[in-house]
Amino acid sequence: MKDPSSQKLDDPSYVLLTAAFNEEAYIEETIRSVLAQVRLPKIWVIVSDGSTDRTDEIVRGYAENHSFIRFIRRNKDQHRGFASKVFALRAAWQSLSLETYQFIGHLDADIALEPSYFAVLSKKFAEESTLGLAGGWFSEKIGGEFRLSRGSSPASVPGALQMFRRECYEDIGGLLPIEYGGEDWYAEVMARKCRWQVRSFPALTVRHLRESGTADSAVRYCYRQGIADYSLGSHPLFEFAKLTRRLVWRPYVIGALARLLGFIVAYFSRERMVGPDFVAFLRKEQMARLWSDSVALSKS
Repeated sequence: MKDPSSQKLDDPSYVLLTAAFNEEAYIEETIRSVLAQVRLPKIWVIVSDGSTDRTDEIVRGYAENHSFIRFIRRNKDQHRGFASKVFALRAAWQSLSLETYQFIGHLDADIALEPSYFAVLSKKFAEESTLGLAGGWFSEKIGGEFRLSRGSSPASVPGALQMFRRECYEDIGGLLPIEYGGEDWYAEVMARKCRWQVRSFPALTVRHLRESGTADSAVRYCYRQGIADYSLGSHPLFEFAKLTRRLVWRPYVIGALARLLGFIVAYFSRERMVGPDFVAFLRKEQMARLWSDSVALSKS
C-alpha cells in the first residue's frame, strides 16, 4: 500500500469495466442508469464475452453516440467457467494501460444505479484516504419486488459493483480467475491484506435487474460457492458456523446444505487457487470474526 498522503484527490476521475454475456434484456437499462449519473465515467469499457443475442448491437449503438463508451468483442472461454468473466474484465483493464484515472469500477450488465451513485461514492473515497474498495448495497428482484440482499454487510462489497482506488487495484493485481467464482471475495481479502480499507454503504442501494433464479439453479449456484470457498482457503470451522447460521433462514436451508456439500467435495478432490500466505491471512480474519461473534453471543 502506498502512502495515502501522496495520493492526489484533485482529479477524481473513474473508469468502469463491464463483462456482458447475452444481456440484451438488461444491459440497456444499465447503460441508461450510467448515462444519467451526475458524475460520468471518463471511460466505460464494455466487453461482450461471446454474446450470441443482441448485446453487441445494443452496446455498439450507444458507443456510437457516446464517446466515453468503448466496445470490445471477445470469444467466451467456454472451458473456464466463471473465470471467463475475469478474463473479459482483464481485457478491458489492459485496454486502459495508457489512460490516467484515479478509480476503477466493475459493473455488471444487469445493474441499475441512482443518478448520484458515483458522485456520492467519490466523496466517500475523498473522505477516507485509506479506503481502497467500496460500493453500495445490493437489492435483489424477488417476486417482482426489490429487497436488500440477505447477508449484506458494511465490510463487504458485492462483485457486481466493486469500485477500487487505482493504487489498491494495482496492489492486488486485479481479479483472480477462479473456475467456480469468488473473484470478488478474493479482491476484498487481498485489499485488506495490502492494508486497504473495504467498506460498503447501505445508503447507496443498487438494483439487480435479473429476477432470482429457480430453486434448481440456486442450488447449483450454492454448490459452486462451496467449491469456491474451499478454493480460496476458507477455514472449515468458519464455513460450518456460517452455514449453520444460514440454516435458520428457511428459504436458504437447501442452499446452505448445497454449499456445505460443495465445500466437502472440494476438500477431498480439489487444489486451492491461492498461496499459503493468502490462506493464513483469510483464516486469521475468520477466526477473529468467530471469536467476536462468540463473545457478543455470550453477552447477549
